Amino acid sequence: MRTAAQWLHDALGYECHDAALLEAALTHRSAGGPHNERLEFLGDAVLNCVAAVLVFREFATADEGELSRFRASLVSGETLAAIAADIGLGSQVRLGSGELKSGGFRRKSILADALEALFGAIYLDGGYAAATTVVERLLAARLDKLPSAAELKDPKTRLQETLQARGLPLPVYAVESISGEAHNQLFNVYCVVEALGLKTLGSGASRRRAEQAAAQLLLDELARQAERV
Repeated sequence: MRTAAQWLHDALGYECHDAALLEAALTHRSAGGPHNERLEFLGDAVLNCVAAVLVFREFATADEGELSRFRASLVSGETLAAIAADIGLGSQVRLGSGELKSGGFRRKSILADALEALFGAIYLDGGYAAATTVVERLLAARLDKLPSAAELKDPKTRLQETLQARGLPLPVYAVESISGEAHNQLFNVYCVVEALGLKTLGSGASRRRAEQAAAQLLLDELARQAERV
């Protein structure tokens, strides 16, 4: 059975010098003892800096807003969780019994956080150059497959721009309901465009996510209407 250090070398091409750093990076807080939240904080900063340089170099004509969207896509929780799954990080993370029984080693948030913690540990262990090499290697393939800047705009922005291009008023968002416990709520939000007689209902773990979901549904309806014309 491979040790964590051997896995790190095989998966990321990095030789760790401080075993305690690596152990902490791979330990979820549910497991007790030194865990990875502080390293996650540091790794997030390193990741954002490296990603910013990557998109700055790759997209020479992009403006600030477009560069921000490219970077946000590269460092999103979805992207990080996918990378973590690809390198088998879930099998290396130490979890408490509750998280382990509930399949925490597959949970996207846990995988993304652990990957950021690894970046932080590598930065402390080997310096910024070492961390940059690892991050760039992991992000390279996804950099080549990024959607256009326009496609990366969030649904609310795209809907607003679509309506403005038609000379129509902006949509109105209204909370329909909030359910669940305080730590696990579900928001249901309407998106209404009265001028078009359209109304959609989106759901999400926060009001913002629910609004984005409702805006996407309304964009989908506008696309269907366009296809029928």
